[in-house]
Amino acid sequence: MLKNARILAASLPRDTRDTLFLLAVIAWVVLLQVAHIPWWCTALTVVVLAGRTVLALKGKPLPGWGWRVGLLALTLGATWATHRTILGQDAGVTLIVVLLALKTLELRARRDAFVVFFLGFFTLLTHFFYSQSLLTAAGILIALLGLLTALVNAHMPVGRPPLAQAARIAVGMALMGAPIMLVLFMLFPRMAPLWGMPTDSMAGRSGLSDQMRVGQIASLALDDSIALRVRFEGEPPPQRDLYFRGPVLTDFDGVQWRPLRSGFPANMELPANLQVSGEPVRYEVTMEPHKRPWLFVLEAATQAPELPGNQAFMTPELQWITRRPMNELVRYRVESYLTFRHGPLTTTMALQDQVELPAGFNPRTLMLAQQLRREVGAGPAFSEALVNVVLERLRTGGYTYTLEPGVYGQHTADEFWFDRREGFCEHIASSFVILMRALDIPARVVTGYQGGELNTVDGFWTVRQRDAHAWAEVWLQGQGWVRVDPTSAVAPGRTGTLERLRAPEGAFAGTIRTLNPNLAAQLRAVWDAVNNRWNQSVLNYTQGKQLNLLKNLGFNNPSWTDLVYVLIAVVVLVSLAGAGWTLWERQQHDPWQRLLKRARQRLHTLGLTDTEHLPPRALALRVRERLGDTPFSHSMTQWLLKLERQRYSRESPVTLAILQREYQQLAWPKEDVL
Repeated sequence: MLKNARILAASLPRDTRDTLFLLAVIAWVVLLQVAHIPWWCTALTVVVLAGRTVLALKGKPLPGWGWRVGLLALTLGATWATHRTILGQDAGVTLIVVLLALKTLELRARRDAFVVFFLGFFTLLTHFFYSQSLLTAAGILIALLGLLTALVNAHMPVGRPPLAQAARIAVGMALMGAPIMLVLFMLFPRMAPLWGMPTDSMAGRSGLSDQMRVGQIASLALDDSIALRVRFEGEPPPQRDLYFRGPVLTDFDGVQWRPLRSGFPANMELPANLQVSGEPVRYEVTMEPHKRPWLFVLEAATQAPELPGNQAFMTPELQWITRRPMNELVRYRVESYLTFRHGPLTTTMALQDQVELPAGFNPRTLMLAQQLRREVGAGPAFSEALVNVVLERLRTGGYTYTLEPGVYGQHTADEFWFDRREGFCEHIASSFVILMRALDIPARVVTGYQGGELNTVDGFWTVRQRDAHAWAEVWLQGQGWVRVDPTSAVAPGRTGTLERLRAPEGAFAGTIRTLNPNLAAQLRAVWDAVNNRWNQSVLNYTQGKQLNLLKNLGFNNPSWTDLVYVLIAVVVLVSLAGAGWTLWERQQHDPWQRLLKRARQRLHTLGLTDTEHLPPRALALRVRERLGDTPFSHSMTQWLLKLERQRYSRESPVTLAILQREYQQLAWPKEDVL
């Protein structure tokens, strides 16, 4: 098949071949953006590129300006209908992708090709708006080499140079530019907002939210993307104790849980009153961008995470938040105490928010609460006993854990406790908190991540979106807020090591796991480790690391201005080295040309002037005209013709070394013969 493709390419005119190659590169550039552009943008681009391919193969004329203006108007209208603007990140990317395709419809001259090249380079940059992963970088590298190949090929207008030759030159150019890119990466000052990719803070992504509707976290269980990577100092805690705290949800309207938005004065709000004991757990978190101002830490941290370039503070609910959204990969160090208590120890008016329930929802759950109060007792003294009774009901009442419980109706707690008796962590936690509040026990829902898995290749714990979890906190007299995970009562393996959630695998990965489970796990661990190394070494190369590099170079108290000075010094040194290399290269340039130049200079001493720019054959004619039919003229003419064949004939048996020896053996006249 590859051989047939080569034969077909060889039979095409050069213009057609070059156009098809450029269209293939553009298709690859657009393919990388398919996940981030509207469906109509992908469809329109495919139609335009396919139509341009047909026109190139059949040699038909390009469409007139009316078609192009119409398609442009259609693009602007569709962009406005999709994004409600033609400005901004998403709308801009949509437009640049379509414009790149439309520009191929007026690809008539080299100037048009150059515009397409640079539009392609610009479009490549937009990929980093959405992802800076290793796979994205690899795809962009392939597209970059393709565009460079097309650009080099466009600068070779004579003949039909093979694309392989242009590709070799493009790869060589990229390799020569790699040291410069490395220096700029290492030393160019990272100053916000110039450094980092601009993002739309209003655009969401897969991850936890600050509100929970029953069924939401279940969708995250199917998301295998990475949320956090954690490296512990020393022995890590047991997996069942890895609760990474996120938003705390208190307000419930019967449908959704939201954070507390109380109108109480500050002195009447619930205080944190965090008290810790035992040895702290020290660890480092590498958090993927989630476009929220949240930092996920193990419960509970007493001091703010060490966050470069941003400040974090703790809410009364023990959630750590920052001054601005986390729009890029960030790494921070934390100390957490797994043994802690928090909240007031005695009843306060602010706890009233934690027992409120909306009217008209879950009547059977309210009746169950009345029954339990009659059987066990009512009041703060019986709160812990009531919690244990409800947990025992979850263990022994036939409740099951499933990711597909079906769609719940208006009375979600009633359906869970009495009808379905199955659900995901959010169904269980929400129903548990509703029942606790019906029992007059202050309770709230806590969301975050639980558990993770150890990567044995690099020693990092990987927490994925499928590890998103919801649990409960109940307030007990004299103890404050106490974590209760009702999901553990239904399915203990969910928070342990036996029944971790697994996202659905593709056919290839599933086949490997079926044939060799250990190999599949090892390949996954290696890939995660490689991605983590990319994140740690490349994406997380911050200004702090740059300044540490300067410290290693001998700077006592480096700043970003020192980075500029070092960068300027490196640029000057590289420029001087480049100038020196150029001078040396000129002296060493093309031994064939140097040999011809020597012959011209020697003939000049014999009176042959005005020969500085003559090729070997013309020079041989000039020798025959000026020197006549002499033995030297004959041998010199033959030598010049051999020199020409050595340069331009593929079948010449004479090497340059032989010609150099023959030149030394020529019987040059002793004096000017003219």
